[in-house]
Amino acid sequence: MAREPLRLLRATAQRAGTAAVSPLRRFRRPSSHRFRRPSQTPSAAASPNRTPAPFDSTPFDPTALDPTALDPTAPARPLVRAAGLAAVTVLGAWIGLLVVGSVHISVGPMDTRMALRPSLTGGTKINVAPLGALELTSHHAPLRLDVDVDRLDPIRSQALVDHPERLSGLQDEVASDITRGTLGLAVRSCVAVVFGATALGLAVYRRPRRALAAGGLALTLLTASGGAVYATWNPNSVLEPRYSGLLSSAPSVVGNARSIVTDFDVYQRELARLVTNVTQLYEATSTLPAYQPDPTTMRVLHISDVHLNPAAWHIVQSLVRQYKVNVIIDTGDTMDHGTSAENGFLDPVSDLGAPYVWVRGNHDSASTQRYLAKRKGAHVVDNGDVVTVAGLRIAGIGDPQFTPDRSAAAAGDAAEHSAGRQLAEAIRDRKATRAPVDIALAHNPIAARETDGTVPLALTGHVHHRRTEVLPGGTRLMTEGSTGGSGLRAVDDGTPDTVQASVLYLDRDTRRLQAWDEIDLGGLGLAKAEVSRHLLAENRPGATPTPTTP
Repeated sequence: MAREPLRLLRATAQRAGTAAVSPLRRFRRPSSHRFRRPSQTPSAAASPNRTPAPFDSTPFDPTALDPTALDPTAPARPLVRAAGLAAVTVLGAWIGLLVVGSVHISVGPMDTRMALRPSLTGGTKINVAPLGALELTSHHAPLRLDVDVDRLDPIRSQALVDHPERLSGLQDEVASDITRGTLGLAVRSCVAVVFGATALGLAVYRRPRRALAAGGLALTLLTASGGAVYATWNPNSVLEPRYSGLLSSAPSVVGNARSIVTDFDVYQRELARLVTNVTQLYEATSTLPAYQPDPTTMRVLHISDVHLNPAAWHIVQSLVRQYKVNVIIDTGDTMDHGTSAENGFLDPVSDLGAPYVWVRGNHDSASTQRYLAKRKGAHVVDNGDVVTVAGLRIAGIGDPQFTPDRSAAAAGDAAEHSAGRQLAEAIRDRKATRAPVDIALAHNPIAARETDGTVPLALTGHVHHRRTEVLPGGTRLMTEGSTGGSGLRAVDDGTPDTVQASVLYLDRDTRRLQAWDEIDLGGLGLAKAEVSRHLLAENRPGATPTPTTP
């Protein structure tokens, strides 16, 4: 009799376990074996005094074990499964691309590696270690094309040196190499994403059917991404690359503005030019000639707001040397307080390597202006005066306000508008004498806006950040950032500002702007730079020429 409670407990547990297997079982059609009593052991059957086990007739509540089983608001399992499959597919495809989704090809004299990488913005990145990298906005798709230049083949590069005539055939060679590499990369990427997604799907689900579904979905996503690349492909992106790396390498990698404008077959020609430029940079294994600027262009270095940063003069000297600059234009705020004690800071102006044109800023005093006017190679413009430097006619007016002088109340924007109107009137007078002004200078953009319609190009500073716009009258207003990194005040918060300058390319005959490079230098000074090439819309290949601006 002592074993009877144990039997009852086992029987109850068995009934509870059976109900727990399927909470909805009570809704099924009754079967003859559902209420069958648990089988009795031989010892129990032989006992004449065994008490039958009580049967619990209380209906089982399935929500006691699974609260969401009968909840109509619970998330649908198909959506959860679909989301899980998509996550496995994307992750597996990404791993596949990282592991095996690349090809090694020879492009001209260079050995390169091409690979597709997931990206939110797309585009193409060409890594030329250790010189830097070029970024092209070649397409908009969730895939980025990475091209790594592994090395320069000394035999093939020497062949170009010994036989310069082969450079003319480099265009077709590069186009053929890129086509072959792209096809190989497409096939390899398909295999990589399908294999990666299928393998991860098999590891997660342990079902071949689910794994194959992941592989098929990965192939579909890759095909859709390829279609997006084809639909948004922009071969003109090679005209406006963004370069980051060694400043000394930037001019050679980016190339000449004039050759970019006049090229007709954009993609193949520019790709060949890029390969040629990169080849020239490997001077350790090649004796190809260094970068030479196009003789039909003039190069103007625009700087502003140095604010007593002595490192700025070293940066300017480097840019003048690297870009073969013809004229330096400084739109003011070279000083910080404008005192006579600061005037010695201007002495390096005579040794910058190019003529120096300057207009007074609101931190520059009349004493500063008089001192600079006596320096060799310096040209000060004020009151609408015009100077001719390297064939460019440049007019300017100094800032009417000297803000470090606390004894005088600030005149505000009204004074800037008045100075700008004075400059515009002087430019119109010069135009009437058939000697039109090419560039107008003012420190404050408010003053420069008054020259709209009188001059094709106006340069300013003052606001410590770069901005370019075309005014309603057709004048292009270019505002430069701080070439001195905003001076000492920039380190008050512990992080110095970016050093900014621009190289403007002007046609030597028409003296009109063709293109410009925006140069940003980081905390490493001359060791690290970002250079962005920009072209005027009317100078792009195939564009319709616009009427001549003022």
